Amino acid sequence: MKIAVSACLLGENCKYNGGNNYSEKVLSYIQGHDVITVCPEVLGGLSVPREPAEIVGGVVKHKDGTFVDKEFRKGAELALKQIIEEEVELVILQSRSPSCGVNSIYDGTFSGKIISGEGVYARLLKDNNIRVLDVADL
Repeated sequence: MKIAVSACLLGENCKYNGGNNYSEKVLSYIQGHDVITVCPEVLGGLSVPREPAEIVGGVVKHKDGTFVDKEFRKGAELALKQIIEEEVELVILQSRSPSCGVNSIYDGTFSGKIISGEGVYARLLKDNNIRVLDVADL
């Protein structure tokens, strides 16, 4: 099976704060499969590190109020194109991310509160019938 994984889950330092979300569970799960990594935020042109971002009223903003919705959506489209071209069967995504959150995201107040919802990239994948899995569900 060909699997795409949020790059941060495999140790790539692409998170907003310059770190990663390395996951041994993901590493074990993908053993024996073809794997590609993807970070839609970086593909969209956002720097590492960058200001934290959340979905506020349906658009993605940095904590300082700067709109970054265009970059998030551009990155999601580019990542989707890669997933389709590579014939990926499953995408494993990072929880709570404004890009990759599958089941939940932060509520847009930058207070750490989590709500049901989906990130921009996760929603786009689902809309295109691509199977997604939240890392928390492994």
